Amino acid sequence: MLSNKRLAPALALVAAGALTMGLAACSSDAEAPGGGDELVTVGFVAVGPEGAWREANEANVQDTFTEEAGYELKYAPAANLDQKSQIDAFTAFVDEGVDVILLSATEGSGWEDSLARAQEAEIPVVLVDRGIEPDDSSLYVSRIAPDNVVVAASIAEWANAEWPEGANYVTLEGPAGVGVVNERNRGFDEAINDNFTKLEAQTANWSADEAKGVFETMLKSYDNDIQFVFAQNDEMGLGAALAVEEAGLTLGEDVKIATIDGTRGAIEALADGRLSFVAEYNPLFGETLVDVVEAALAGDTVESYIIVPSLTFDSPEAAAEALPDRQF
Repeated sequence: MLSNKRLAPALALVAAGALTMGLAACSSDAEAPGGGDELVTVGFVAVGPEGAWREANEANVQDTFTEEAGYELKYAPAANLDQKSQIDAFTAFVDEGVDVILLSATEGSGWEDSLARAQEAEIPVVLVDRGIEPDDSSLYVSRIAPDNVVVAASIAEWANAEWPEGANYVTLEGPAGVGVVNERNRGFDEAINDNFTKLEAQTANWSADEAKGVFETMLKSYDNDIQFVFAQNDEMGLGAALAVEEAGLTLGEDVKIATIDGTRGAIEALADGRLSFVAEYNPLFGETLVDVVEAALAGDTVESYIIVPSLTFDSPEAAAEALPDRQF
């Protein structure tokens, strides 16, 4: 099998070639991107604490939109993942008249009025990671994220090769209503072979603790006859691994677990044989966000969806090789 491979290499060209702009006009000091001395104000309607992936992503955004780069970033994390707190923060940024809004939505639906209001105020909005539903690209400049459908399909393709005759599996999902959950389900469901039996799917809210409890119950319900777990993030996969161990089963033999995100904890678990497959969902795209913001402020055309290239890891050897240079 391949050690670690780039996921959908053709897609990487989208992020690299989507923008055409004259960045050379920006000076090397703290001059604002627009060419003046005034900082560009960026309102970041963020998710906030949600796990290692989100922490890495939001830290990368904050480390990129600095005063030295010509930006004043206003960070507004959601209160306990509550969408209303995000809508309130979004509205406050519009009323304040920030130059740009970055939106990482806790829920996909319910954003039409807010986005229309920003559009009326001529404030460009860039979606960070998560999309909106229904997806009306006329209401925002661009969405920047890895492709959830492709990432999840890579797990299904690995499972198809791992169990040619099929297997019993369960899915541990993120919170209901989140667009990435729907996208990851779609990507996996479209790619998994018909000879696989889906026993159950339950939310574990991206949490290791919740996933451990949920999977303990699943193992008991199906008399341990579950060969494969599709965990929609690393934390839930690691929680399921604890449940497997406490049930006296052998990880990688009795039960194999595949996860999405590619955080250091998951790569370490893959290197140790506790996970079997990890699909990276690359969180480090702050520089691409800056390019999109500068293009939007300059009035340049930007692709409506810029895909961030990601990797897959299918063996302990691949994981061990990746660990020394892992940034998140």
